[in-house]
Amino acid sequence: MRTGIVILPEHRWWMAEHKWKAAEEYGFHHAWTYDHVGWRSLVDGPWFGAVPTLTAAAVVTRRIRLGTLVASPNFRHPVPFARELLALDDISDGRFTLGVGAGGRGHDAQVMGGPPAGSRQGRFEEFVAALDLLLTRPRTNFDGEHFRVRDARSAPGCVQQPRLPFVVAANGPRAMAVAAKYGTGWITTGPEADDEGAWWRGVAELTDRFREELARIGRAEGTIDLHLNADSCPVYSLTGVEHFRDVAGRARELGFTDLAVHWPRADGVFAGSEAVLERVAADVLPELVRG
Repeated sequence: MRTGIVILPEHRWWMAEHKWKAAEEYGFHHAWTYDHVGWRSLVDGPWFGAVPTLTAAAVVTRRIRLGTLVASPNFRHPVPFARELLALDDISDGRFTLGVGAGGRGHDAQVMGGPPAGSRQGRFEEFVAALDLLLTRPRTNFDGEHFRVRDARSAPGCVQQPRLPFVVAANGPRAMAVAAKYGTGWITTGPEADDEGAWWRGVAELTDRFREELARIGRAEGTIDLHLNADSCPVYSLTGVEHFRDVAGRARELGFTDLAVHWPRADGVFAGSEAVLERVAADVLPELVRG
C-alpha cells in the first residue's frame, strides 16, 4: 500500500520547504496540500495558495508525487485552472496528480459572495468533464449550465498522457459516478461520525457502494486506485506508531491502495508529534511497501 502525507499551506516557504523535502526523504509516495481560500478553524490564520506552493515543492523534490487534496469549482473556472495544471505537470516532470472534489459550503463558498447558483453536484460534474477535455484535446468547446468554454487552446498538452491523473473525492452517488468515469483514483473521507468504530463501518459501506458503481459501468476495480483520507476519522492517525499501523492495516483489509495522513501540527486540528511521524516513516512505511 502506498502512503501520502498532507502538508497544509500555512507556513512561509522558509519553514515549509523542509517538510516537502522530508516527505520525500521519509519515503512517502505522494504529498498533498489543500486547495482552499481558507479552511475551517484555520481561516483566520496564515494560508497560502496551493498552486504556487506545489510549484515550489516540485522544484525542491525529485521523486515524490504531488497533488491537491482537493481542488473544487467553488472558486475556480476550468479554463485558467487547466493552464495552471499543465504548468504543474510540466514543472514536476509528470509527478502531479489532481485531487478534485465538489467543495463544501464553508468559507470557500461564501468568501466570493455566497455559494454559486445552482446545483453543487451539477457544477462539479461539469468542472471535471471540462477539465478532462481541456487536458486531452488541443481545442475545447464546452456548453454546460454552469461552465462554458469557447475554443480554448491546450498546447503543449500534459507530460503525462493522455492527461495527468484525477483522484476524485466522492461519498455520494453522483460524485461516485464522476469518480468511476473520470478517476485514476477515488478518495473518500468516510462518513461524519464522532465514534471511530462507526467511522470505519461507514468507510466500509462507502467502499462497497463505490465498487457497485464501478460494476454498474463495467469498469474493473483494478483499473482505479482507492485512496482513504485517514484523518477524517475522529482519532488522528499519527497519535502513535501502533495506532498508525492499525489504521494502515484496516485500510488495507478494506482494499485501499493508498492512504493519506496529515503532517502533525503543534496544536488544534491534527495536533501531534513529529517524532511519531519520524518513527512511522522509519518503521512502518517500509512494512507497507513490502506488504
